[in-house]
Amino acid sequence: MDVSPATRTLTFSTLFNFRDVGGYAGLDGRTVRWRRVYRSDSLHRIDDSDRAAFAALGVRTVIDLRRPHEVSRYGRVPAYDGLDYQHVHLEHQEWIEIPYEEEVGPARYLADRYHDLAEQAAGGVVDALTLIADEASAPAVVHCAAGKDRTGVVCALTLSLLGVPDEVIAEDYALSTAAADRFTAWLDKQDPYRTVPTPFFSSPAEAMQTFLGELRQRHGSIERYVTGAGLGREQVAALRAHLLTDPTP
Repeated sequence: MDVSPATRTLTFSTLFNFRDVGGYAGLDGRTVRWRRVYRSDSLHRIDDSDRAAFAALGVRTVIDLRRPHEVSRYGRVPAYDGLDYQHVHLEHQEWIEIPYEEEVGPARYLADRYHDLAEQAAGGVVDALTLIADEASAPAVVHCAAGKDRTGVVCALTLSLLGVPDEVIAEDYALSTAAADRFTAWLDKQDPYRTVPTPFFSSPAEAMQTFLGELRQRHGSIERYVTGAGLGREQVAALRAHLLTDPTP
C-alpha cells in the first residue's frame, strides 16, 4: 500500500472510502498536515489481508460514528495494542423515516439531512471534534457506515475550522462518489436484491457546499456553530495547532 504524503486515497481489500484529509491549504497560508486524520467507511470489515497494512499507519484513535445497533450488528475495528476505540453516537432521525422525493434532488435532500444531524446530534459532533482536536489522538480515523454522511459532516467541520474553503471541502466530500461505486459493487455481490434510495450512496459537491453555506448563515460562522454547540475555544485552538503546518516565518 502506498502511504506517501501525496497519496490521499489508500487502498484496502474490504474498505472502499479510506482516505487522508491532509494536504489542503488552510488558515494563514498554512496546510492541513498529512497522516493526522483519516476518514473511512466502516472499519469492521478489515480482514487478515488488510490488518497489517492498517496497523502500519500507526492509528491511535478510531472514532466510530455509527448507531449502537450498527455496532452491535456488524462489530467494530479489530483491536490491537495502542489503539483507542471511541464510539461517538451521532443521535439523529433515521433517514429511512424521511422519504426521498425525486423532484427535490439528492443534493437538497442530503443538505437537509446534514442540517438535521448538525442540530439533533450537536453534542455528538462536539464529542467527535474534541477527540480530533486532541493531539494525543492522532493519527485518528473517523468513520461511519459508508464514510460519506456522518463522517462527511464531521470532517467538513474539521476542515472548515482549519480554514479550508467550502468549495475545496465539497470537492473532498465528492471523492466519496467513486468510493460508493466500489462499495455498491461489493454490496451487490453480497445482496443483489437490495434496494437503496438514490441519496444514500450519492455525494454531489453541491450538497456539502449548500450545507456549509446555510450553516454559516444560520449561526454566523462554522466556528460559532461548534462553540455554540459546546466545543471550547481552547479545543478550536488545539485543533489548529496540531493539524496545521507551522506558519511560514
